[in-house]
Amino acid sequence: MIGRLNGTIIEKQLPWIILDVQGVGYELQVPMTSIYRLGAVGEKAVLHTHLAVSETAQQLFGFAEKRDRELFRTLIKVSGVGPKMALAILSGMESSDLVRCVMEDNSAALVKVPGVGKKTSERLIIELRDKLKNWDMPTVPLSELEQAGAAKVTPLISEEAESALTSLGYKPTDATKMVAAVVKKHAGDISTSEELIRLSLKSMLP
Repeated sequence: MIGRLNGTIIEKQLPWIILDVQGVGYELQVPMTSIYRLGAVGEKAVLHTHLAVSETAQQLFGFAEKRDRELFRTLIKVSGVGPKMALAILSGMESSDLVRCVMEDNSAALVKVPGVGKKTSERLIIELRDKLKNWDMPTVPLSELEQAGAAKVTPLISEEAESALTSLGYKPTDATKMVAAVVKKHAGDISTSEELIRLSLKSMLP
């Protein structure tokens, strides 16, 4: 079982990254909330991992914080929630926000996640409430992305953001609308596709 990887980021195709560990490239799916905390291509990164094995695939997931991995593992134990949905949930909101949604019975925020309907959101709240009631989720500051300098949002940045959102399960038309709305409102505060994705996902929260 692979539990932790320490290596160099050699490729980012959000929400995928490839991490080079002593010459071996590991392809990982990483929630956007973890990607915001990783460095750029060529920089070192440590990821806590979870290997999901099914009849058709073996998928490796990576998390910047061990507690995010714990929450991911808790999510996939909920009936009807698989790794893909869990990844989308943890991409759409910080772990502390998810815990807050569960404890406050805020299903409106959960149904914003692709694939999460009303019944699934209610099931998440019911099954997670007791498991998360004592969850101590410290706020981990985001990287310097929070202080991104003013820059023009290039077509490439928008394209990368739309592609990542589509990979997370959003319809292409919805992804385009989300990105366009954020660019119109925050263009001067965005310099990377990661920041554009973060703001787009944040805009979906009630």
